[in-house]
Amino acid sequence: MEPWLMWLIAAAVLAIAEVFTLTAALGLLAVAASITAASAALGLPVPWQFLVFALVATLSLLFVRPLAVRRLSPRQEARFGVDALVGKPAYVVSEVSAQGGRVRIGGEEWTARAYDETLVIPPGTTAEVVEISGSTAFIYPRE
Repeated sequence: MEPWLMWLIAAAVLAIAEVFTLTAALGLLAVAASITAASAALGLPVPWQFLVFALVATLSLLFVRPLAVRRLSPRQEARFGVDALVGKPAYVVSEVSAQGGRVRIGGEEWTARAYDETLVIPPGTTAEVVEISGSTAFIYPRE
């Protein structure tokens, strides 16, 4: 069997495997095998074919794959409004318990409750916003 045909078969097998894995790595190896098949069809000796495959595969996996993965990966959705406040630091202005209190979040003062009903958070403490319900921030003290 001709070497160029074996490289084309390898490229086809890698391309089919890429369809099932969606890793972008096997697809790039299929491209490298296709380029090697073309060089084999031009009469390049077998040891040089392996060198061409290794070089193209290495370069594409090092440089092209990170770009493809970054481009294809889902981006984190931007949070707006009160959803954007979850995870932000909150400065306790007046004592916060399960019954209520006041905190400052990003320059605005909010009514607050302790996320853990057994906690009492003293003024001056920095806490984290765990949840926002209506106009009340549920907070938990940072360690």
